[in-house]
Amino acid sequence: MLFAVLGFILWASVLLWRLYNRTVAMPVKEGDPSRRRGRTAAEDDTDVTQHSQTTVPTTSRQNLTDRPLAECESVGPNVKTLPSEPPHSPGVNSLLQPLPSAMQKPKRANAPTLGSRPEARERLKFILGASEDNSSDEEPVVSKPPSGPAPRGSPEQPCSAGPQSSSSGIKPSMSGPHLVKKGREQRKMDLQRDFTVASPAEFVTRFGGNRVIEKVLIANNGIAAVKCMRSIRRWSYEMFRNERTIRFVVMVTPEDLKANAEYIKMADHYVPVPGGSNNNNYANVELIVDIAKRIPVQGVWAGWGHASENPKLPELLNKAGISFLGPSSKAMWALGDKVASSIVAQSADIPTLPWSGSGLRLDWPEEDQRLGNVISVPPEVYAKGCVRDVAHGLAEAERIGYPIVIKASEGGGGKGIRKVDNSDDFQSSFRQVQTEVPGSPIFIMQLAQHARHLEVQILADEYGNAISLFGRDCSIQRRHQKIIEEAPVTIAAPSTLEQMERYAVRLAKMVGYVSAGTVEYLFSEDGSFHFLELNPRLQVEHPCTEMVGDVNLPAAQLQIAMGIPLNRIKDIRLFYGEAPWADTIINFDNPDCTPSPRGHVIAVRITSENPDEGFKPSSGTVQELNFRSSKNVWGYFSVGAAGGLHEFADSQFGHCFSWGENREETISNMVVAMKELSIRGDFRTTVEYLIKLLETESFRNNDIDTGWLDHLIAEKVQAERPETMLGIVCGALHVADASFRKSMSDYLHCLERGQVLPAASLLNSVSVDLIYEGVKFCLKVARQSPTTYVIMMNGSDIEIDVHRLSDGGLLLSYDGSSHTTYMKEEVDSYRITVGNKTCVFEKEKDPTVLRSPSAGKLLQYMVEDGSHVCAGETYAEIEVMKMVMTLTVQHSGCIHFVKRPGAVLESGCVVAHMDLDDPSSIHWVELNTATLPPQQPLPMVGEKLHQVFHSVLENLFKVMDGYCLEEPYFSSKLKQWVATLMKTLRDPSLPLLELQEIMTSVAGRIPPSVEKDIRKVMAQYASNITSVLCQFPSQRIANILDSHAATLQRKADREVFFMNTQSIVQLVQRYRSGIRGYMKSVVLDLLKRYLQVEMQFQHAHYDKCVINLRERHKPDMSPVLEYIFSHAQVSKKNVLVTMLIDQLCGRDPTLADELMAILNELTQLSKMENSKVALRARQVLIASHLPSYELRHNQVESIFLSAIDMYGHQFCPENLKKLILSETSIFDVLPNFFYHVNQVVCMAALEVYVRRAYIAYELNSIQHHQLQDGTCAVDFQFMLPSSHPNRIPLALNGSSQFNMRRQGSELFLDGALSPPCQRMGAMVAFQCFDDFKKNFDEVLSSFAEPFLESSSFSDSRSSLYEEENFKNTRDNPIHIINVSIKTADTEDDDALVTAFTSFSQSKKAILFEYGIRRITFLIAQKASLHQQCICTDIFFNEYCLE
Repeated sequence: MLFAVLGFILWASVLLWRLYNRTVAMPVKEGDPSRRRGRTAAEDDTDVTQHSQTTVPTTSRQNLTDRPLAECESVGPNVKTLPSEPPHSPGVNSLLQPLPSAMQKPKRANAPTLGSRPEARERLKFILGASEDNSSDEEPVVSKPPSGPAPRGSPEQPCSAGPQSSSSGIKPSMSGPHLVKKGREQRKMDLQRDFTVASPAEFVTRFGGNRVIEKVLIANNGIAAVKCMRSIRRWSYEMFRNERTIRFVVMVTPEDLKANAEYIKMADHYVPVPGGSNNNNYANVELIVDIAKRIPVQGVWAGWGHASENPKLPELLNKAGISFLGPSSKAMWALGDKVASSIVAQSADIPTLPWSGSGLRLDWPEEDQRLGNVISVPPEVYAKGCVRDVAHGLAEAERIGYPIVIKASEGGGGKGIRKVDNSDDFQSSFRQVQTEVPGSPIFIMQLAQHARHLEVQILADEYGNAISLFGRDCSIQRRHQKIIEEAPVTIAAPSTLEQMERYAVRLAKMVGYVSAGTVEYLFSEDGSFHFLELNPRLQVEHPCTEMVGDVNLPAAQLQIAMGIPLNRIKDIRLFYGEAPWADTIINFDNPDCTPSPRGHVIAVRITSENPDEGFKPSSGTVQELNFRSSKNVWGYFSVGAAGGLHEFADSQFGHCFSWGENREETISNMVVAMKELSIRGDFRTTVEYLIKLLETESFRNNDIDTGWLDHLIAEKVQAERPETMLGIVCGALHVADASFRKSMSDYLHCLERGQVLPAASLLNSVSVDLIYEGVKFCLKVARQSPTTYVIMMNGSDIEIDVHRLSDGGLLLSYDGSSHTTYMKEEVDSYRITVGNKTCVFEKEKDPTVLRSPSAGKLLQYMVEDGSHVCAGETYAEIEVMKMVMTLTVQHSGCIHFVKRPGAVLESGCVVAHMDLDDPSSIHWVELNTATLPPQQPLPMVGEKLHQVFHSVLENLFKVMDGYCLEEPYFSSKLKQWVATLMKTLRDPSLPLLELQEIMTSVAGRIPPSVEKDIRKVMAQYASNITSVLCQFPSQRIANILDSHAATLQRKADREVFFMNTQSIVQLVQRYRSGIRGYMKSVVLDLLKRYLQVEMQFQHAHYDKCVINLRERHKPDMSPVLEYIFSHAQVSKKNVLVTMLIDQLCGRDPTLADELMAILNELTQLSKMENSKVALRARQVLIASHLPSYELRHNQVESIFLSAIDMYGHQFCPENLKKLILSETSIFDVLPNFFYHVNQVVCMAALEVYVRRAYIAYELNSIQHHQLQDGTCAVDFQFMLPSSHPNRIPLALNGSSQFNMRRQGSELFLDGALSPPCQRMGAMVAFQCFDDFKKNFDEVLSSFAEPFLESSSFSDSRSSLYEEENFKNTRDNPIHIINVSIKTADTEDDDALVTAFTSFSQSKKAILFEYGIRRITFLIAQKASLHQQCICTDIFFNEYCLE
């Protein structure tokens, strides 16, 4: 009995011992908390020490059929065995093979064939790291190997990059949090590096690339641009420790600005582009390439949609030497085109559904495959896969069998695809596809019913390497647009999915594909699948793959574009379980470790669509957007609160992602996140509908297909400050912008109340004083246009492109970068925020004025009125939001109250005044004397001729609208703009460039034959453009359009054609009268804009005119405000109008006939402020009716010569009467005769000029003489007309005489009576102004001696005049000097006026003594309207330019 008991105990002990050993040898099963919790690192180390003879599995590569479940891991602390383990121990020998010796080095591990045992699959499960950005703030830190990489498969160098268990940690997502906490059982991979990379150039050199990319143009908007910048910046920070090492340039439309799009504020630079449909901007390949070259950038990222699948984009970029972050044009065409990709797929033996190109194949010999030669689709083969017209399509549909799908090869995103159930619906559906994607080839394919939409993510480099990154299930669609996506694929068998991946890689290699792409399949219920298409771009749902594969796809695209091989990209190496920073080759076809997806991801698209109206998209503003992310859910949006969506934006503005251990957990996480998502705006969203879909039983059971959703629808955040000058600029712009808006708003409110304010109260230029760190910056800000501000400081100026955002911020471009800035005005300061940095500018304040810091109520004063207070003493208490605040003084002095206790206080209102004890104790700020640093502006417009023309023309129209700078900036800019305008208008290449731009936007929307004919005409014009006989072929282009329209039988087709060619027709009409005709029309448009405004203020006083405008435009006062704002700048607009008239008519008066009507209207302007324009218009009209200058010059010369006798010493005045009395204008001819070779002619010309100019006066005497240098001069006496009010007859005393003398000869007869209204003048003609200055004293001697020195005048004064009359003559000078100058030093009128004014002022005293009232300067000009520079009434400092 005892032996029996002992035997039983021994047997039980042995049994328990064996069971214990077997348990230790078993791996920790994933998801079993009891096997993981409670173990420490010391215990793990102890296990390794105790079991030093650990066996390592030598495995063979697992068959890819088991890929989704079979994993590879190193055997270390997790797998242990005992030396005495029986050989037949189940679960051990089947997986582990002992080494011959415990000291033997581990060999290379081969993947075992694991079969289908779930335990084995779970034990060896390979879990990858984070989602899209593959970098972590909590990277595991382990010691490096002593030297060199450890053999692959050993414990020191594991083949798995992921953790062992499902609870192990995940590196945080770029956009989201840690999805799973790290566990102690996680496989540790040394992600630390022993090198640093400072720049992209160094990165390319180190990692084997061949192209440096530092700046990328994002040819996209919305969430695509947001996702690209976020992903690459995360990678940039990880690699360079600077997230902005790679800089981004974005394209911005007016609609995106108005919608306050998020991506604009994220970018480093922005470039304004035309608004409207994407043909004008994001899909315009030529525009994208032009911007890329202009900035310049080294790479272009197109994202998805727009131009992302246009082969022309990579082709043109390649020619320009710019990298495209995507495939080559040939590969894009071969696989991006639905027809071509189907042909390639058939050639690769990939199953396809019956379609119009079934059976079409291409040869790809094994030798080409071995050499890596790519395949291409010939045009003739391609054409066989397309249907030509409706009849051909019907025939193909009958052959394939209904239901069928009509598809445009260039369609996508639900466009260009129609389901047809029978032949009756075929024709209408065919036309719809043609209309949605104009010009695209069309093909027919069989409809796959009850199919799933599965796709495979591929990635390839330029060295022939291509890999697949798992698959995605995108079966939930409405109208063929995805709405929910999942990864990885769970519906297909692993073997099927593996085959899909293999085919996808094969396709990529066949065409030499590079970068990221997606191969799409239709998966049927029976397990079969068929090739659908390949998208040669990144897909919207790519973050799903990033989260389960831990590969940052946009960053991978960038690195591939830099020429980095796949095996040198860190994410790819980790994906395959390789050391991240090593350079070993990876056998992608037979990797040592087979990757496996981590967890499950579901993505939902947030769109501005109304599910109740068939998912009808809409636009509008967003008042609130509140997304609460969690550890397993994150998202990104293209708009924010106070933002919005415009009519040309994609309806998708958000994308949310949920991660979980399994699909069920993922769904739950997403539902909770969607219910917490708050979006409030003008439009409906799909959030509520998505929640309903996620909660349906069919979705939870994964019992769905591509038609499931359509079926349901049928049923029903600063310490660092910004750079000082940047802050100054932003602050000045904010203060000025607020002043501009306030002046406009105040004026508008007054108009609405019936009040009329002076036009000058509408500001377009303001002074801004900012005090920063004890320095006062004095700036002036003016608007050149609504979006162009000019900042002036200490004689320097810069132009800033500014856009006001809907949330009150300003988007501006300064020194080559864009900035988003906000301002908060406080009582005594401005708080400016630039990006995430803040600076505070003090306002200039008077220390003698005490103000309330905030709104509230004055409770009481703490001192007596007029009493003395010391610095820091409290003088009053105020109540603010039920709290009492005290007010203190900063300086000592006597206080005087302004407000009474109990008064309601506004923020900043004056409470009291101070009489300071020592005003000198006040700290004065230092005045800034520095100028604005020159900036390097981002080119907002191109430098092509037509781009410059439109920019300058827009500037001139803004001048007409009242956006005028102050002098001297206005004049200099205006002259430059006008000169540039006329230069570009006269350039024959202008219409050609405009037409080329139009053709790029309509390409693909007009018939190829029409496009070909127009381009042929353009080429002919370009080849003869320098010919003097060459005319822009407007009529030929019009004939081409009319001829094609005549061939269209259906009215709808003609309407579509004319709609698509409308821009061409408009250009043809503009140039129907040639380049000169268009030049006239442009100037006419500017003059009409002037007249449109000024005619509103001609018929009454200003106030009455404003009241009339107000009554006419009730209730909208905005047009009235625009009229008044423009009219306020009438004096500056006059300068522009006169310049335009002179440019168009001054040199060629015959042009005036075609401008007769507008010039006549200008002459009708009766107000004083318009007099200069009216006078110039009248002069031009008169000149247009005169004979030519040459003819009139010859006639006048003939008259002068005929009036002189044959000896040339005398002339007969009678013969010159016709010149004096002629009604024909000769003032533009006469000045040239002042310098005639015949001196007698010179004298005659001077006399004719005087007599004609003073024909309305009583001319008493004219005397000719010469100055000492031979210059001809005329002295004359004249009296005011008898009707003139200044001509007052006075009585004379007896026979007293009054002698007026001059040096040299006598001017007036001795003894002659000079009445009090008698005046004197002199007319002298000099070669240049310097001659006049040299002879000034001699000219002045022609007049009587100065009043104070003339004894004869003084002696006779009392006998002739009363004392008061003489005093009046002295105080009011009456004589004049006319000076003609043949050659001026400059043609600048302003410079001449300045020179003449300066000289006159310098001679003011002596001119006063001689009674000189006015000096008139005449600058002789040949073949032009003469001009006079008149210094009028110099004693009153009045000068003008006639």
